[in-house]
Amino acid sequence: QVQLVESGGGLVQAGGSLRLSCAASGRTFSSYTMGWFRQAPGKEREFVAAISWSGGRTRYADSVKGRFTISRDNAKNTVYLQMNSLKPEDTAAYYCAARSGLSPSNTPFTYDYWGQGTQVTVSS
Repeated sequence: QVQLVESGGGLVQAGGSLRLSCAASGRTFSSYTMGWFRQAPGKEREFVAAISWSGGRTRYADSVKGRFTISRDNAKNTVYLQMNSLKPEDTAAYYCAARSGLSPSNTPFTYDYWGQGTQVTVSS
């Protein structure tokens, strides 16, 4: 069992930056692939980024490539999402997720555990 708690969301102006963190419980964090997803009101949950257990493989949605960076610190049981050059369309609740598979999947149903989410609002 893995419990995930996100933090770092908030209100930022367009062009600004935020860093989201996701703290995981459990001693097997390093064996999980981790992902970030987001969901805006009235829209489906969408993939943002994912990282393999070792950090050696990452995957990004086209909409965030070059602006967002996913990373992890297995010693701290934490995964991060650095978000730069934020746009109003990045406004959403951001969710951290964990899966036991090896590949950084972009599909929500392949993830086993989810956090409660943190809100990111980007003003124009």
